[in-house]
Amino acid sequence: MNESHSTLESRSKWATLHSVSIAEISPPHHPIHSDLMIPGSKSVTNRALIMAAMAKGTSILKGILKSDDTYWCIEALKALGVTIEINGNTAIVHGVNGKWPHSDGTIYVGSAGTAARFLPGVLAASQGRWMIRGSQQMMSRPISPLINALNQIGAQIGYVEKEGHLPIEVIADGIRGGEVPISGRTSSQYISGLLMAGAYAKESMNIRIEDGLVQPDYVKITMDLMRIFGANVRDRCNFTEIQVDPTGYVGEEVQLDADASTAGYFLSLAAVTNGNIRINNLSYDSLQPDARFVDVLEKMGCEVERGSGFIQLQGTNQLRGGFEISMREMSDQTLTLAALAPFADGPISMVDVEHIRMHECDRIKAICESLSKMGIRVEERQDGLTIYPGDPRPAELDTYDDHRLAMSLTLIGAKVAGVRLKDPGCVSKTCPSFFAEMERLGLTIRMEGN
Repeated sequence: MNESHSTLESRSKWATLHSVSIAEISPPHHPIHSDLMIPGSKSVTNRALIMAAMAKGTSILKGILKSDDTYWCIEALKALGVTIEINGNTAIVHGVNGKWPHSDGTIYVGSAGTAARFLPGVLAASQGRWMIRGSQQMMSRPISPLINALNQIGAQIGYVEKEGHLPIEVIADGIRGGEVPISGRTSSQYISGLLMAGAYAKESMNIRIEDGLVQPDYVKITMDLMRIFGANVRDRCNFTEIQVDPTGYVGEEVQLDADASTAGYFLSLAAVTNGNIRINNLSYDSLQPDARFVDVLEKMGCEVERGSGFIQLQGTNQLRGGFEISMREMSDQTLTLAALAPFADGPISMVDVEHIRMHECDRIKAICESLSKMGIRVEERQDGLTIYPGDPRPAELDTYDDHRLAMSLTLIGAKVAGVRLKDPGCVSKTCPSFFAEMERLGLTIRMEGN
């Protein structure tokens, strides 16, 4: 495996646009009106894959997302000795009942934050010795709150190069369980990583969450999936304490949700172009918090229909602004709203998202730089930003190897001819078909090679 420190390190065989360096986007030539089926959720797919791998028996996971992050999660599990068969969008996972067949080796996770945060605990709960590595981008992201918590309950995990970051070495002989405090301020994935491992601890684990919890809905997703796979887990005090018993997991057949985060870009495309998009495999009542982004689009003047198994949105001639909104619960849509904001009739302020500075890139800084380069007035704050109405001018923009930045900036290209995005292939992290689908819907997209 090539582990050179380059932005291409996170690309997989499921990626697209390998030889493309620039995507130039221009507005559609006709009104956008379409029904869509959205690919599976990355968050749900990787959680389900890991639980199914740990389980006793075979699991059938239907509707998996085939993207860079899920590819590296699957490859990591295979490196641990798990047998996984992929048939279209279905994964058949033969569980190992908590004991990884390959008890030593190097596990590579690319830029998959879910795999990087979920695997240390489930490895520590077994027996063996492994090193976990990631792409340069992944190794720049913090992981110490999770590692500190795991080491408190009997894990032996050390840093190989830089304190607080991958690569790490896991020397595993089980974890005790018991009381474990952890901050929930930086990432809900740390809590999910502890929970998933807790099903294989030696005794019940009581996770005490300090400093509040960003995006508790993702912890709810973890807990719901754990219950599907047979675990006993319960929230005791409104996500300040969560208890999980050492029941293990049992193989199941599971239909996975569509990705609400990806749906947000297509619904926003309709919003900004006065088009109409219907997502036929996503419900408003999904546990994924980004399904509620349509509430924000409705606030901006769009018409939304929330049906049984679908969401439909009709755009508007003039998006409304003039409001402040906390994006804490749906922080992945901060950049999406930022891309729409210049076309609103008043400024839009987004707050409570300081934690997105530590995602694939410093997302607040990156979107502020991008919009400023296009001539849009932006005020950056530590926990958010304010964007003022304006007429964006075309520009060549960095994507910082960040799928969400690339997909959000594409929305500006739906209104402004000649928006040029560097390294558009980064969308393969969660939606390899993104540009092909946008072109099918009517956007003009011209690719330039390396």
